[in-house]
Amino acid sequence: MSIFINKIKNTARSYFVGSEQKFMFEKVKSIDFPTVKNVGLYIQIPFCKDLCPYCPYNRIKYDKKLAKEFLKAILVEIEKYNKLFGRLDVSSVYIGGGTPTNLIDELGVILESVRHKFSVHGNICIETTPSDIDKSVVDKMKEYGISQVSIGVQSFQDKFLKAIGRKYEAGKLPSVIDMVLSADFDSVNTDLMFALPGQEIEDVIFDLKKAVDLKLEHITTYPLFTFPYSSVGKYLKIKKLRMPNVKVRRRMYKTIHDYFLGNGFKRVSVWAFKKGDLPRYSSVTRDYYIGLGAGAASCLPGIFYFNTFSVAEYINSLTKGKLPIAIKMNIEKSLARYYWLYWRLYDTYIPKVKLMELFDCNDMKFLFLLKTGKIFKLFEENKENIYLTERGSFWVHLMQNYYFLDYVNKVWSIAMKNPWPERIKI
Repeated sequence: MSIFINKIKNTARSYFVGSEQKFMFEKVKSIDFPTVKNVGLYIQIPFCKDLCPYCPYNRIKYDKKLAKEFLKAILVEIEKYNKLFGRLDVSSVYIGGGTPTNLIDELGVILESVRHKFSVHGNICIETTPSDIDKSVVDKMKEYGISQVSIGVQSFQDKFLKAIGRKYEAGKLPSVIDMVLSADFDSVNTDLMFALPGQEIEDVIFDLKKAVDLKLEHITTYPLFTFPYSSVGKYLKIKKLRMPNVKVRRRMYKTIHDYFLGNGFKRVSVWAFKKGDLPRYSSVTRDYYIGLGAGAASCLPGIFYFNTFSVAEYINSLTKGKLPIAIKMNIEKSLARYYWLYWRLYDTYIPKVKLMELFDCNDMKFLFLLKTGKIFKLFEENKENIYLTERGSFWVHLMQNYYFLDYVNKVWSIAMKNPWPERIKI
């Protein structure tokens, strides 16, 4: 079955993107960096005190000595990009992981260096977890100029926190959330998970209601991802644990959508909802960005590349004065426009003016997408934008889970084992 599905995927992407695009990451021997003036920065902090089994991201157990070496290395990386591009205009800074607040003191030094080498004039966003938050951490985030915070709550029920390996109790969450909300950040997002093992619709509603009752106004809901290389993926094979099927997930997604819209929220991505005028929190919709840290990705005009996933090799590379870029893939214009379209679908709306700039309105492939979407009632439109319907948002969410994340799995599974892969075909 998987071979058949892969053939369909490959045929579809060849049809839309064309044969000139090679879907292959290759070991970096040299890079001709494009000219850029304005980018986002992504800072990957790959340390966690607890390694949650469901997490697919590049991270290792926190080690104080290694963290000290990591700090030295990332400061060198910042300096090298400054020499390559000069004083870039940085439209936003996103700090992910791992659990970035594990290195809360080091983050102050990193952000000071970023501001010294680049011109930062956008939001600074950070991820954290309830077990990592106390008054000192909150005060330091404010001191560093961090403006948007995302708390990985995942659930307000102990049975699900335990199932996904979280080390805190649900009873702690209200005081943690209140502490962060009281600090007056521009935006506070909370992550909640659905499609958990044994989870029922009533459990989903319980978590949504709890989040709304705690006065949270930006909430992201996402399903449990089961990458084969993650602990959860391995557990699935060993224990034959099963997540809710597509029909149940469909009901859960519609329940989430209807609950938020019925409580004064609006949808701001296929997974996120917000209330009021606070800024939207998002980690993934920047057009161009440079990634710093072990396993960080960078997307620049015509090229997409990854740093080595190995923290030790990342440090070693920069100690020798070499950028830690492991693999790269050239991005042809035909793929770049569909990449743009993909993230606009994630946003749940597509600006028509920009759409027509990138796509020929007489392009039969493009018209096929539009007509198919209308037939299946995946979107509606006005003069300015094309909007995904609730049904359309669900199917984009499912496409991400089964299509796009399959690419992530192929890269991650190899890059986590081999610090410097020769090539990765996706």
